[in-house]
Amino acid sequence: MPEAAVSDVDLAVIGSGGGAFAAAIRATNLGKRVVMVERSTVGGTCVNTGCIPSKALLAAAEARHMALEATGRFPGISTSAGPVDMWELINGKRSLVETMRSDKYVDLVADYGWELRQGTAVFAGTPGEPVLEITGPDGSSSEVRAAHYLVATGSTPWAPPVKGLQDMDYLTSTTAMELEEVPESLLVFGGGYVALEQAQLFARLGSKVTMLVRSRLASAEEPEASRALMGNFADEGIRVVRRSSVLSVRTDPDTAEVVVSATVAGGQEEFRAAKLLVATGRRSVTEGLNLDAVGVKTGDRGEILVQNTLVSSNPRIWAAGDVTGHREFVYVAAAHGTLAVENAFNHAGREVDYRHLPRVTFTSPALAAVGMTDKEARDAGIRCECRVLPLEYVPRALVNRDTRGFIKIVADSATGRIVGITAVARDGGDLAAAGVYILQAGMTVDQVANLWSPYLTMAEGIKIAAQSFKTDVSRLSCCAS
Repeated sequence: MPEAAVSDVDLAVIGSGGGAFAAAIRATNLGKRVVMVERSTVGGTCVNTGCIPSKALLAAAEARHMALEATGRFPGISTSAGPVDMWELINGKRSLVETMRSDKYVDLVADYGWELRQGTAVFAGTPGEPVLEITGPDGSSSEVRAAHYLVATGSTPWAPPVKGLQDMDYLTSTTAMELEEVPESLLVFGGGYVALEQAQLFARLGSKVTMLVRSRLASAEEPEASRALMGNFADEGIRVVRRSSVLSVRTDPDTAEVVVSATVAGGQEEFRAAKLLVATGRRSVTEGLNLDAVGVKTGDRGEILVQNTLVSSNPRIWAAGDVTGHREFVYVAAAHGTLAVENAFNHAGREVDYRHLPRVTFTSPALAAVGMTDKEARDAGIRCECRVLPLEYVPRALVNRDTRGFIKIVADSATGRIVGITAVARDGGDLAAAGVYILQAGMTVDQVANLWSPYLTMAEGIKIAAQSFKTDVSRLSCCAS
C-alpha cells in the first residue's frame, strides 16, 4: 500500500455544518490554511436534515391548515384544501435543500479557498502530536497535521432502550421528512421541540397524531407554555398523553400497525398507529474518532467536554456545535466555530455566554423564549415578579383573529430589570429576537413600558406586557397605549 500523503495546515476541521463553516471562514479570513474533512453530505444537519427542510415542510403544512380553517375565522372568506401530494411536497423540499446546500455551503468552499476532502477522519499520534488519518471513499489514505483541530461532527437522533424498539423500522426526525405518503396515523415519542414540530406538521398534513410524553410538553420552558400548546394541539386533534412511560413496542402481524404498550396514570394502555416517530433527543457524534488516543475527554452521551472557551482537554483540539452537548441550535454552532478560531489563533480568551440565548420552537403559534424562566430565576436566588399577558390584549393578535397564546415577562422585583421573556404567539421568534436586545441592554420593566413600539405588531405585545406590571391593560385604548 503506498505511503499516505501528509499535509501540514493551520486548522483541520472535521465536519461541514454551520460550526465547521463558520470556523473555516474566520480562519481563512485570518490568512490561515484550512482543511475540512466530511465523510458524507456537505452542509451538516441544518441544511440537509434539520432547520431548512423541517421549516420548509412546516410552512407548507401551515398554508394547508390556514386554508382549512380560514372559513369561519374571517367573515366573507371561504377556502378549502384537498389531500396532500406528499411526493411532490418532499420533492420540492429536496430541491430547496439542494439549492441552499450549493449556494450557502459548497460554493463557499471555492469562494474562500480552503481544501475540502471527502473521507472519514480518525485521530492518531499522541496527545502532544495529534494527526488526522483520512480514508477516502475510494479507500485512499492521507494524513493531516495541524496546529489546531476543530471537531464539529454534530449529533444524531437517539432512541431510548425500549423493548422491541431496536427491531422496529421507526421514524426519526430525519427519515420522517423523506416519507412519500402521509401516514394515516402517527405515534410520537417525546415532548421536546422536535416532537412538537413534527407532531403538528403531520397532523396538519392529515395524520391522526398521538404524542406520548414523559412529563409535559416543552418541559424546560414555562408551564404556561405547556398549557397553551396542549390547548392548541387539542384544538387541532392532536392527542397528548402526559406522564406516560413506554414499556414495549411491537408490530401487529395482521394489520402491520405499530403497537405500543405504556404505563399511563398508574395503569397500562395500548396505542396503535400506522407509523412511529421517535423524537426523544439527540446524541453527539464522536464514535470512531479515536479521541482517547489524543487525550480528548468525552461525557456520558459521547459529547466532547470543553471549557467555556471551547477547548477540549487537549489544548490543540477544539469542539463546536452539537458535538459539545451544548444547546442544539445552528446559530450556537456558528458562534462556537468563530469563537474557537479566535481563541486558537488570536488567543482572545473569549467564553461562550448563554444568558441571553433565544430559543424558538416553530409550532404554530410558535413557542419562543429568551433568558430565564420564572423557576430558573428563583433557583438563581432572584426574587422575581412576573406578568402573563393573554394575547387577547395584543391588537395585532385581535386583527389576526388568533389570540391563542400569551407573553410572559420575568423581572427582578428589587430592580425591575427584565431577566426573561417567553411567548406562545404567531411570529414568536421575532419576539424572542427583540427580547435578546432588551435583556442584553439590562432594561427594566418601566423602560420597556415607555418605549416607542409600532402599533399593530406582535412586538408591541412586549410593551403591553411590561405595562401590565403597573396598569390594568384591559382599560387601555387599543390605539393609544
